Order: sequence, then structure tokens, then C-alpha cells
Amino acid sequence: MPRELTIGNGSLQVMFDAAYRLRDIYFPYVGKENHTAGHVFRFGVFTEGQLSWVDEPEWERRLTYEPDTLVTSVRLINRRIGLILECRDAVDFHENIYLRETTVHNLVNRPREICLFFHQDFHLYENNVADTALYEPRLQAILHYKGYRYFLINARTDDKVGVQEWAIGVKEHEGKEGTWRDAEDGHLGKNPIAQGSVDSTIALKMALPADGQATCHYWIAAGTKYREVKILNAVVLAKTPAELISRTEHYWRLWVTKSQPDFADLPPEVVELYKRGLLILRTLTDNHGGIIAANDSDLLQFGRDTYSYVWPRDAARAAYALIRARYIDMPRLFFRFCADVITDEGYLLHKYNPDGSLGSSWHPWYAREQMEIPIQEDETALVLWALWQHFARYKDIEFVKPLYRPLIIRAADFLEDYRAESTGLPRPSYDLWEERYDVHTFTVATVYGGLMAAANFADSFGERRLAGKYRKAATELQEAAKRILYSPQAERFARRFDPDTEELDLTVDASLFGVAAFGLLLADDPMVVSTMRQVEERLTVRTDVGGIARYERDWFLHVTEDYEQVP
Repeated sequence: MPRELTIGNGSLQVMFDAAYRLRDIYFPYVGKENHTAGHVFRFGVFTEGQLSWVDEPEWERRLTYEPDTLVTSVRLINRRIGLILECRDAVDFHENIYLRETTVHNLVNRPREICLFFHQDFHLYENNVADTALYEPRLQAILHYKGYRYFLINARTDDKVGVQEWAIGVKEHEGKEGTWRDAEDGHLGKNPIAQGSVDSTIALKMALPADGQATCHYWIAAGTKYREVKILNAVVLAKTPAELISRTEHYWRLWVTKSQPDFADLPPEVVELYKRGLLILRTLTDNHGGIIAANDSDLLQFGRDTYSYVWPRDAARAAYALIRARYIDMPRLFFRFCADVITDEGYLLHKYNPDGSLGSSWHPWYAREQMEIPIQEDETALVLWALWQHFARYKDIEFVKPLYRPLIIRAADFLEDYRAESTGLPRPSYDLWEERYDVHTFTVATVYGGLMAAANFADSFGERRLAGKYRKAATELQEAAKRILYSPQAERFARRFDPDTEELDLTVDASLFGVAAFGLLLADDPMVVSTMRQVEERLTVRTDVGGIARYERDWFLHVTEDYEQVP
């Protein structure tokens, strides 16, 4: 996720690039829909006849967060025009309102007038067709709407409330670039309405004392009806933007420190990284349960698709991290999400949209002259494994009870049945890298973990027969893995097994960690020790970057032929 800053509340997510340009507004789901489609919302300043947008090279930028919060702390310096802009952005923790506080510092010893320009380039429902933008005189605000998506833009300075100067017009049609061009002379034309492919710009004018400062606030309210954004605008005016930012700051500090582990002698920067990781993960978790891989509209320029999906495997691992960190509410929502989307046959498909609908896929239903179930079986197995980790820690009986039949037993029956009689191993499916179709050691390990989780659940709920069935299948799978997937000659587990040719792919692959991680074998088993030693020796990246490569001669984002340094 290359965005520099991300803030949100689980329904409204706002993201900025490294030049402090607002690039993504997701609503009403995290990851769906992106109402900018990646287009830039510009932010600039006009003073003494000069206009400068903050993404221009002459600006010095520092983009970070207030400690332990999802409130930004941005410092923008332009020495040529003698200004410092200090900005704080927040999405209210409770209401679907994005707010920005901007304090402008005058670096010259004379009073002067400045004008801040805020440009909005909405693409409602992720396209630029049939949008409307208008000035709403009753609210003194700008309104963008289409269908059931409404965005209200408003602002205030120390002495004025409401939008006093604006431009509304057509963009991306007949060579028109947008209303931000109208700001070049420091004044906006006040066109009251436009339809089609439209954008808007507002101006906030302030008087700066010599060597002094002034503060203003800007906000966007998101809703599905006019009445919603009207009410949200009233909330901002009644409570004030500063109060909403402050309460959001306090909320996130409370949230991120509610169940801190004992950090012992860990360096402060590691502790900060832990907290920041929790906060960023929260911005990628939708209030309906979807945990998104990454939100980055720049990818649309390449494959015309994004990572704004729920991969059950990746989300299950993220849920496990939250479980370990003692944040149980988000994992609960995720497991309910999985119960809603699992197929009648008991498996989870490739990936899902945040609203629970099926995501795009490149896994075919017909291949090798036959029908194939287009799954990565580890995605189903890891959900069961993670759910058991949750239950084992918290004994969350009332929560798990309604999931027992529709999710746990349904998925476990599929895992138990989806095995080859000839080997005892799972049937082929796609690997976690989404590149190969075979029987993969990582998948086998996760299926073992999923079956054992199901057996533990069945034991807990007194269903001994079911527990025995799942445990028997897991034991058979474990024995088959040791017999078939381990190479005594190479002294390591193979990456995969081809059941047609009975050949092993002995490429060293980082995913082999799963043999121990999901309980297939103990970490101190000689087979595991030998395998992981080779993973470390052959996949360590010997550059300043460091880390472990996915596998030997990985083609993805390949940049060098120096495989000794970069495996």
C-alpha cells in the first residue's frame, strides 16, 4: 500500500500520497467504492499574486501522524513565498466526516492576505458519468451527488462559516482540465451547478498578521441521502471541527493502548511500529467484517484491478494477529463475514469484495479438459485455524455457537472430503502465491491445522464422532505429508507435489514455514529444522533491504539477475 497516510473509521477511508494529495475516498465500505477513482484532490495557496499547489517541487513536506492516533500531522514549508502550513486530518471515529485543520504561519514581517484553495475531483461510484455538483445556498456548502452517494463540502475560518467563493464546472471532457485552473488568478467564478463529469474548487481567505498565523477548517461529509449529509454538516457546526478532531484523537489513543502487552526492553521505535501497525490494520478493516489486503488505486493504471479485496487467507492471518494483540471485535466481524460468504459445499472462493460479493478472479472453473474448483484450499483451512485460536484464548462460546454448523462443520466436512484416496493428501488447488495448481506443502499444513481446529471444536461441543472423523483425517494427512512431501535426499520438504507425475518440486520456498506454524510437525522436528535452515540460507536477501525472498528466482517484480544477493 504505497499511500503515505491513511485514516478512517471502518466506513469512510481517506488516503493521501507522498505529495499530500488526497487520492482515495472509500465509502460506504473500506475498499468499496473509491469515489475519486484515484484522481487528485488539489490543495494550494495564493498570496501576493502567486499561486502554488502543495505538490509542487518547491514545497518541503513532512507527513506523519500524531502519536498513537489516526490523526495526521503534516508540515508544509514554502520558503519562496514565506509560508508554513501545518495540517491535521482526521476521519471522525463515529460519524462519516473527514476534517482538515490548517494553520498558516506567516514567515515574513508584514501582514498579508492569503487564499487557500481546496479542489474536489469526485468520480462517484468510481466513474465520471452523470455526477452533479452544485452550490447549496441554504447550507452555504458544495454538494456532489449521484444516486445514493452524497458528499457535502464545507469550511470555516475564524470569522466566517460556509463556502464564500467557489467554482463548479466540467472536467475530462472536450479538453477541460477542471475548476482548479480557475484558481490561477486567485478568484473563483461561482458557477452554481454542473452535471456530467464535474469537479469543484472552494476558496478560503484569511488575513495573516506579520510573523503571525491563522487557522481554518475544511470538511467533507459522506452519506447515502441529502438528509444524512445535512445532519452531519450540522454536527460539525454544533460541535466545531476542532472538537471533532480532538475527540477522534483521544478515541484512537484509548483504542491503541487498551490492551498493551509487556514491551519489556523493546526500543521505543519498535513499540511505535507495533501500535502503528494496529492502527493501519484498523483502517483496512471494514465495519462489516472484511479485512482488505490493500487499498491503492494506482494499480488501476496497470492491470485495471486493485488489491481492495478480502482474501480469506490473508484476512485470517491478520485476524490472528489481532487475536494475539487482544483485539477481538474485528476478528469476530471477519468470522461472521466468512460464514455469510462460504459456499454450500463448504469452501471459500478466491477473494471477495468488502460488501461480501464475489471478487474478480483469474482461477478458471474449467481447465485441463475438466471442471476444477477454482480455490486456494488454504483460504478455507486458515479461517478454521484462526477461529480456533480465537476460541482457545477467549472461550467465546456465545459468539461461536451460531458459527458452529454453517461455518466450522461445513468447512471441515469439505476439508475432510477433498482428499485423494491414492495419497491421503488434499486434491490439487492453487498455491498461496496464486501461481501454480498442484498439491502444495503449505496448503497441506493449513488443511491439517483446519482439521485439527474442527476436531477441537467438535470435542468442545460434545460431538465425539465428528471430532474423531476430523482427527483421523488430519493424522492420515500428516503421515502422507511425511511420506510423500519430504525429500530425504534434499533434507527438506518440497514446495509441491504433482499427483499425475508423482514428481516433487524442490524449489526452496518461504511458505514451508507453515509445516510448523500450523502444527503439521513440531518446530524442533528434524525435518522442520533442516527445511527451515535451508530456507534461511538460500532465501535471505543479502542487501541493505534484508528479509526473506518468497522463493528461489522469484519472477514477481524481478529487478536483478544477481541471485546470490537477491534469491
